[in-house]
Amino acid sequence: MSVLTRDEAQTRAQILDVERYTIALDLTTGEETFDSATAIRFTARAAGDTFVEVKPATLRSISLDGQALDPALLDGNRYPLTGITAGPHELHIDAAMHYSRTGEGMHRFTDPTDGETYVYTQLFMEDVQRVFAAFDQPDLKSVFAIDVTAPKGWTVLGNGVAAPTGEGRWTIAATPPVSTYLVAVAAGPWHSITTEHAGLPFGIHCRRSLAPHLDADADEILDITRACYDRYHEKFDEPYPFDSYDQAFVPEFNAGAMENPGLVTFRDEFVYRSAVTDTERQTRAMVIAHEMAHMWFGDLVTLTWWDDIWLNESFAEYMGYQTLTEAVLPRTANSPRAGRTPFPDTWVDFGVARKGWGYDADQRPSTHPVAPDPDAVPDTASALLNFDGISYAKGASALRQLVAWLGEKDFLAGINNHFARHKFANATLADFIDNLASATDRDVHAWAEQWLRTTGIDTLTAEIAAPEPAAAPTEPNGNGQSWALTVTRDGSRPHRVTVGAYDHALGAQGSPGHLALRERFELDVPGDGTPTVRPGRRPALVVLNDGDLTYAKVRLDAASWDTVLTSLSGIPDPLTRAVVWNTARDMVRDAQLPPATYLATARTHLPHETDLALVQGVLSFAAGQVVDRYTTPEDLPAARATLTDLCRDLIRRTEDGSQPGLRLIAVRHFIDAATQPDTLRTWLDEGTVHGGPELDPELRWRILTRLAVLGATDEPTIAAALEADPSATGREGAARCRAALPTAEAKAAAWDALFTDDTLSNYLFTATAQGFWQPGQEALTDDYVARFYPDAVALAARRGPAIAEAAGRYAFPAYAVDPTSLGTGVRALEDPALIPALRRKLVDQLDDLRRALAVRSAVAPAD
Repeated sequence: MSVLTRDEAQTRAQILDVERYTIALDLTTGEETFDSATAIRFTARAAGDTFVEVKPATLRSISLDGQALDPALLDGNRYPLTGITAGPHELHIDAAMHYSRTGEGMHRFTDPTDGETYVYTQLFMEDVQRVFAAFDQPDLKSVFAIDVTAPKGWTVLGNGVAAPTGEGRWTIAATPPVSTYLVAVAAGPWHSITTEHAGLPFGIHCRRSLAPHLDADADEILDITRACYDRYHEKFDEPYPFDSYDQAFVPEFNAGAMENPGLVTFRDEFVYRSAVTDTERQTRAMVIAHEMAHMWFGDLVTLTWWDDIWLNESFAEYMGYQTLTEAVLPRTANSPRAGRTPFPDTWVDFGVARKGWGYDADQRPSTHPVAPDPDAVPDTASALLNFDGISYAKGASALRQLVAWLGEKDFLAGINNHFARHKFANATLADFIDNLASATDRDVHAWAEQWLRTTGIDTLTAEIAAPEPAAAPTEPNGNGQSWALTVTRDGSRPHRVTVGAYDHALGAQGSPGHLALRERFELDVPGDGTPTVRPGRRPALVVLNDGDLTYAKVRLDAASWDTVLTSLSGIPDPLTRAVVWNTARDMVRDAQLPPATYLATARTHLPHETDLALVQGVLSFAAGQVVDRYTTPEDLPAARATLTDLCRDLIRRTEDGSQPGLRLIAVRHFIDAATQPDTLRTWLDEGTVHGGPELDPELRWRILTRLAVLGATDEPTIAAALEADPSATGREGAARCRAALPTAEAKAAAWDALFTDDTLSNYLFTATAQGFWQPGQEALTDDYVARFYPDAVALAARRGPAIAEAAGRYAFPAYAVDPTSLGTGVRALEDPALIPALRRKLVDQLDDLRRALAVRSAVAPAD
């Protein structure tokens, strides 16, 4: 298969104007293929040669202006169109197309709960070619008119309002000009809830087996959708540009969601069938806000080429968090938060959950600028690699810093200029920066060069000169004292940061460790080298980037760090606590803070933490990285004991039932960290955690997975659990459990399913891979470390980028933290058969492995 190059796209865009696609899809032709008939009306500006893309099971016929062409001329995914004359043309292509089981193209899923089948499209990057023929590049926007023939009893959804026309036929209203990758169709016996807002039809949809769970959350989802819609219309001058707004929660979706105009698709794990925390509900709300932002930035105005993908994702990431913080639920909403902002602290979750994703990506060999040079994205295969923490989290952080420097008024004015000038068209980074510059006197072009065209993370370090703190903690400005702050920068970017100065204070019940904010002040880094002098004693704690408005590592002065170790939970602002926890996280990863110290700090302070996002973020890093990867084998028993004791502390703290979200987090992590099966068996047998919660499907499968790892369950028990929960998530749970069993037979069967069988769907593949590699099972899995590389290379070549990404992410031997494993992986990178998607994942995984070895080496005793 040929990937599209940037040069080819530019040439084709100079030759063609594409006016309209008329597409007929027949979904009644069988379980393996569907029929796709496409008519493309286009105009050639000059005579020449070009090509159209399609990936058919069978290309039945193709004709240009009524003249039949030879289907045998199809070369991979390209059909050559030679000798095109200047003027209007009409191309017709009739083909049978394969359904997908990997979430690419037209994905087909049969629900094991009730046997109902659903299909939906995911056409990103190059996968439109799996559904219909197209001139497939983002800057050849066109109108799309689609008819669908579906089985009786199905409902069809699309980018526009879909209407039944009889005998299973549906007509979807033609779109305004959009890019090929944004076309969407979803069909099946959907459970739908519809309403109207601002004169437009709104709908939410899921498969029938999830209907009770969607019904339970429908008011919340729709209220948040309306609130975000209204807030965007307060920010943006351009009105919502499409005729309806549907949100479909679809099975086995590879991404979190996809911004198809008028029909946003979400992974249906967002229809919660088990208990979740408010932080998880906030995440769902943020994804709703993120995807809605794309209706303007990405759909109304679309990138010209994939080097500017950050224009889509960074903007939506920033705007999703910011808008959710501002959006106010309608006063008529069926919610205790009606008339108020439902999630006012979204930036805490961004700081502790998303920002680390960007920091990690930016320190790997695969790092790239937020806005890479066009030559660095020469084709679609390389473009696909940039959907990472840099394009999302770092880019959003850069925009947040831009707003702090530019001011929100000028920022939004520039954005609205951008929409007005490029609506229903395409734009580049240069266009975006020019439009921002038109709204301000500041040098936005220089800012963009420093922030968007560079790689890596700056480090800001505080140095403080002052007398020791006075004995009396209640007189911060006594005795005419002063203190001086100098900030050094390791890096090249300008930063506007807020500095927070904190003093010790007595807690509400007289406990030490509480801190009170003395002052916050802004600082530009780098300055002129002159220390910033402030009145009063030296504060107990000085935090750079208080408020988390820039993107940089922070290093505290020694005295402030001593305060953190004793008083972190006493910092009054959760966003400041997120900055400090990120500092601790960075120091562990940089081998500047022993893993045991991080765990001890978590044990000391998490039992007093009130923000669920912080608890979840710190526990996830502690368990998944500090314990499982960074701790040496000699220290592992003590580390696991500390983690287990911490979870017990949190469970005890929540025994009164007042904090169900915190208790749920603690119970989940206790299950995952358990080294003995007795408590878990008791909970499973009794169907409840003592003192709550009762076991729902998620907790049952979590316990059963851990019991499988510990060798405390067996295949008949797993089979019985699957019989009790035959849902899609039940199948995934069973696959995870079976792969986790500590027997040679179980590992061999799982490996065969992953790398030989090729029948696993994308979700079942992921579940099996997650179960296979387990800390503590090295004696069973060591022989598979070397096998992983050639087997993954062959798998990726057979099954394509989606499964390659899953293999590199989930099937990688992450817990084999030793030099031999690293050497084997490094040598594997020399294999010329590596496809780009797998190579990128392996480069990242091996760099993380190298970092884990460095952390272990730093704490290992000298010989």
